[in-house]
Amino acid sequence: MGLDEDALAYHERKPSGKIEIATTKPTNTQRDLSLAYSPGVAAPCRKIADDEDDAFRYTAKENLVGVVSNGSAVLGLGDIGAQASKPVMEGKGVLFKRFADIDVFDIELNESDVNAFVQNVAAMEPTFGGINLEDIAAPECFEIERRLAETMDIPVFHDDQHGTAIISGAALLNAVELTGKTLEDLTIAFSGAGAAAVACAEFYVSLGVPETNITMSDINGILSKNRAQADDLTSRTEPFAEGVEDGDLADAMSGTDVFIGLSVGGVVDQEMIQSMADDPIVFAMANPDPEISYESAKEARDDTVIMATGRSDYPNMVNNVLGFPFLFRGALDVRATEINEDMKVAAAEALAELAKQDVPDQVRDAYGDQPLRFGSEYIIPKPLDPRVLFEVAPAVAQAAIDSGIARHDIDPVEHREHLEARLGKSREMMRIVLNKAQSEPKRVALGDGADEKMVRAAAQMQEEGIAEPVLVGDEDQIEATIADLALDADPNIVNPEDSEHTEYADKLHDIRKRNGVTRQEAAELVRKPEYFGSVMLEEGDADVFLTGLTHHYPNALRPPLEVIGTAPDTDYVAGVYMLAFQNRVVFCADATVNLNPSADELAEITRHVAALARRFDVEPRAALLSYSDFGSVQTPGSAKPREAVSMLHDDPRFDCQVDGEMQADTAVVDEILNNTYGFSELDGPANCLVFPNLEAGNIGYKLLQRLGGADTIGPVLVGMNKPVHVIQRGDDVEDIVNLASVAVVEAQEK
Repeated sequence: MGLDEDALAYHERKPSGKIEIATTKPTNTQRDLSLAYSPGVAAPCRKIADDEDDAFRYTAKENLVGVVSNGSAVLGLGDIGAQASKPVMEGKGVLFKRFADIDVFDIELNESDVNAFVQNVAAMEPTFGGINLEDIAAPECFEIERRLAETMDIPVFHDDQHGTAIISGAALLNAVELTGKTLEDLTIAFSGAGAAAVACAEFYVSLGVPETNITMSDINGILSKNRAQADDLTSRTEPFAEGVEDGDLADAMSGTDVFIGLSVGGVVDQEMIQSMADDPIVFAMANPDPEISYESAKEARDDTVIMATGRSDYPNMVNNVLGFPFLFRGALDVRATEINEDMKVAAAEALAELAKQDVPDQVRDAYGDQPLRFGSEYIIPKPLDPRVLFEVAPAVAQAAIDSGIARHDIDPVEHREHLEARLGKSREMMRIVLNKAQSEPKRVALGDGADEKMVRAAAQMQEEGIAEPVLVGDEDQIEATIADLALDADPNIVNPEDSEHTEYADKLHDIRKRNGVTRQEAAELVRKPEYFGSVMLEEGDADVFLTGLTHHYPNALRPPLEVIGTAPDTDYVAGVYMLAFQNRVVFCADATVNLNPSADELAEITRHVAALARRFDVEPRAALLSYSDFGSVQTPGSAKPREAVSMLHDDPRFDCQVDGEMQADTAVVDEILNNTYGFSELDGPANCLVFPNLEAGNIGYKLLQRLGGADTIGPVLVGMNKPVHVIQRGDDVEDIVNLASVAVVEAQEK
């Protein structure tokens, strides 16, 4: 099938459309329903009647945006009417939710009269925390937005105008920097004088481009002083005609630094690009066909052409989804009364700055072979970059506070944590650990230090103040990688092969001499990063050691076990995964080390898992799993976890809830645990699951991850004498940084 057929099938599949309403509170019992509706609902009604601001506290208003349209200018379809515009408005709601966790009601008004449209939207102010105007024809859209912004005490934003302005403005800031030009001297030619073009021109003036340096053209030619005198222009376009002579688009582009296309495809040829100033900036944003193709614009010049389009199949896509979700997120979080120019500028500047930072692996993977490094082919972030939320929304919120239109102040650190939580439980949990790590950074030695991922992880640790990274590897190779990636980082580097490292060889020999390792063999082993880093940690020259990125897990684990060993009073280590679901977190062990643990081993693994949970500020409730519930099956396999539980109950040092043996559903389903097994020591569903053997643990965590949609952190190696962790082959930079943060907190505790 073609795209149209696929899209129709996508929208028709039951339930029809793309959005639904879901409850956010329990509705399982009569008590729940009496709280959600009558009679309990009267209490918040009375509170709001006394103080209308309490609507933000007791209702969904604080996170609800109305996407409103009359269908008069829908995408490239034109005036198709309110009803036909509904799929687009639902789609807008999907983007709000996907990228900024904002709820949306789409409102399609069958109304073309400006006065009636304004009255209808204004009357809905009690419902929404903000209004996003969408696909409304010019020039009516200008008046509608202006009047609603004046009338309503919540943010009103016409994305077709300002969204393109903000995103292209961010791209312009970086393009100007790359070409060595200045905003004050920049000359810009526009093709198109509609709502988006006018908003872009006005916004570029806010960024610092002189109004007199902007020349606009429409289908009738340049917007000139003669056309202004003939009343051929609107009040919004007339300011850009002052002092400008008549001519066509080719005349407007001759000698200019920047071309902005917001018109129709194919109106610009190579000769017009050749007529522009040195190193021209070309934003051809008409969709689906740009004013000039990417290839033609690039081929027209021998110097640098920085090109952006509205298409996803070329670099530098100007996509409004980089703007409106995060602009509203910041505005809603401080209960702003409007979206002002300061907030738009803050959004553009935050986007521009983000494009200069190292790009996460998950974003690189999503976009395949496209180059994602700051330069002419990457001047704005990608829409799927999760960091956009954490950079743009706080900048917008702070701008609202600074400009005096916020009704609610918010601490920047708390705001970041709030945003992390919106993207999932794993981010919320990791934020707890990251904050702890930042309070007292430790020295983290990184094996495989010349690997690009390790270098990028080191740079991120340094930038976020999580750790003092030490890259173990070839210094020349590491420095070349830092330069090639254009990273702003200066990590410590140690090369195991630089010298004899006599003291490390002596230490390794002393540790392993009764295991058949000679002094000469120790000298050879210590030249390997996995042994060098282990001895470095043992000698106190590092506080943490991470290894294994390019090795099989057992091979990477062996050197730390030989050199560091297990903690005092500990005989076994284990690998733990933290699995984060939407509303709960579960720790699973052992998933990487012990093949068939005994009762003693299961008890020790449980102690380790409980300690790790507390590192994440989670009070542990441990369940030792089996195919039996509390003795229902009497076999050697079910006896082991039962015996381990008995050991833990008898251990005065173990102060956590633990029970078993029990089946997996008994452990995690509250109704089964309390109704059938009310005698259990657990007062709620288990959050620490101890599997009976390695097979079960590894299979179980992967099923939970894949079928349950859980995010995973780990494996975290527990039971070692000092903080050392084995990274899985294939882990990305975020995984490495997360594991380093866990290890830093462990080092702080030790």
